[in-house]
Amino acid sequence: MNRTSVYSTNINSVGYDPFAHVLEIEFRSGSIYQYARVPGSTYSALMRAYSKGSYHNEYIKDRYPCVRVR
Repeated sequence: MNRTSVYSTNINSVGYDPFAHVLEIEFRSGSIYQYARVPGSTYSALMRAYSKGSYHNEYIKDRYPCVRVR
């Protein structure tokens, strides 16, 4: 999945597949997680968020099924 680099102290890049509704986040640690069933509006809000790490913790982490891919 193609990801876009973002300005964040916690997140390195973010990608989204609008057809599969899969959000992929690469963290600064090098870990990559894919979150399933994420609405496009949540992805858009993450990309607009001032603090992407805070948005992830509040609205994505533990709310959507996820798998670590790296």
